[in-house]
Amino acid sequence: MKKVLYGILSLAILFACDMEELPKSQISAKPVFGTETGLEMYTNSFYEVFPATTSRYTNSYYIAVNQVVKYLTENGFSAEESSGWDWRTLRNINYFITNCTDESVPQATRNNYLGVARFFRAYFYFDMMKRFGDLPWINHPLDVNDPLLNSGRDARTLVVDSIKADLDFAIANIKTAKDPTCSTITSTVAAAMKSRVCLWEGTYRKYHTEAGLQASANQWLQEAADAAQIVMNAGYSIYTGAGVTNSYRKLFISKTPISSEVLYAVTFDNTMGVVHSSNRQWTSVTFGSCPSLVRPFVNTYLMLDGTPFTNQTDYATKSFPQECMNRDSRLAQTVRTPGFTRITGGTTVKTAPNYAYAITGYQTCKFTLDDTQFDNVDICDNNVILFRYAEVLLNYAEAKAELGSLTDADWAKTVGALRARAGITGGISSKPVAVDPYLKSTFFPDVSNPEILEIRRERGIELSFEGFEWSDVCRWKLGNSLTRDWEGIYIPEFEVPYDMNGDGTLDVCFTKSLTPANKVPGVYYLYVGEKLANGAKNNSQIAADGHTLVYMKDQKRTWNDKLYFYPIPANDLVMNPNLGQNKGWD
Repeated sequence: MKKVLYGILSLAILFACDMEELPKSQISAKPVFGTETGLEMYTNSFYEVFPATTSRYTNSYYIAVNQVVKYLTENGFSAEESSGWDWRTLRNINYFITNCTDESVPQATRNNYLGVARFFRAYFYFDMMKRFGDLPWINHPLDVNDPLLNSGRDARTLVVDSIKADLDFAIANIKTAKDPTCSTITSTVAAAMKSRVCLWEGTYRKYHTEAGLQASANQWLQEAADAAQIVMNAGYSIYTGAGVTNSYRKLFISKTPISSEVLYAVTFDNTMGVVHSSNRQWTSVTFGSCPSLVRPFVNTYLMLDGTPFTNQTDYATKSFPQECMNRDSRLAQTVRTPGFTRITGGTTVKTAPNYAYAITGYQTCKFTLDDTQFDNVDICDNNVILFRYAEVLLNYAEAKAELGSLTDADWAKTVGALRARAGITGGISSKPVAVDPYLKSTFFPDVSNPEILEIRRERGIELSFEGFEWSDVCRWKLGNSLTRDWEGIYIPEFEVPYDMNGDGTLDVCFTKSLTPANKVPGVYYLYVGEKLANGAKNNSQIAADGHTLVYMKDQKRTWNDKLYFYPIPANDLVMNPNLGQNKGWD
């Protein structure tokens, strides 16, 4: 973030110097494109495209939110409501690429910064392609008379080929391979990005058979594995320095990126006023959408011995404290479980989930700083990770599994390493050979390969809430999974206050009465009856089993395959009818 501020300010100063001497129509590009300093300052402006928030979760089969998802409501979304057809970022990048030709700067230096620019063009186009599908491929800044302003869209295959070409150039030409500050795009970051893009494309081609591109899927999967291998050879490792119970979460609550695992992160500094609102996003009932894990997904966290939690015959009727025992330590580092603590007024206290926020009973803690002073104001300065080694390992493992070439050694250094960090002892040295029936039937009924199933389990857990959810749903063609009820914790009894975090203090009572009698002071009473006093449906209800909390039971979500790509916004289609509309959105 600081890089962006400094870069934009410096660019403004450089341009201002020329503007004092020349008419606006004749501004000289020499101060920018004629020096390495100018090239660096210009490319710093590209970094503003990165998200500066920990709230990057998207439509997912494992996240519930406290609002109606219009996109998943029958006839609830249209081209008139669509957005995102914005090309200003691309113009800035293309202007640099077109004008970075001053021979007074050595070719290798220019290629370094051209590599950075082409990385950002690939990053921009990848996001646009995932959202809209076919796009016009534009590789130069357009003027008012350029025919491309009114052209149609190029095939998605041409776009993704061009994205890969940009990333190949970036990998080959960016001079820096590793940055200890994790705040600069390096050739290794470009390789990580390529592994992400190629995995998406390879699996999209495999599972979206209607596209007719299955024959070329393996080519992209091999490119994904090869790109990931570049990163795996660059000296990164899975961070374990804070022990089994803290290492995973420490990655996300640290101010300074942990460079052994983090490739790139957006950094912040409270003293400079460069901050974000992470704690408010994950603790305020009114500020965000209260994203919460659903219980079927929580059920996929393994036991510490590596066996599925759902192998236990009574798994479905375990209370919240019971289900949290002896689980993959990432569960307790992702959501508040018994033993979770916060700091209030300098004192460390055990803290239960806030049931006004935790709509399914599972409140996320993965990104929140421990001190409650950060909750109600925007003063957080923990780093926001955008590329890390764990994702690359999962990209590699998935690509190899999809290709049918995953070995025990591959498993051990990828999924095995991630599970070992989480304290799991079983199944970390050799790839799985048996299908978990719960995982398959609940989330991936069309997948019978145990390696792919377990890698998908691992990806969901390791990368939870990091912004990959919708992307994975789309490439795996899992849209129908978004229509399931948002089920939460199991409630053994109603009208009985519970101590949910083991500190000896009663925390919550689930009641079916609008006016519960004999209320205990300090206990939060969550009404789970079917209707509110005004007759409207209550959001928090109980499922058909009579004990499972379910959220927005009556707000049904629907799926149509047209939703894999957003519609071209209606206003943009009016301006350029040649764009055409995506299938099903006409």
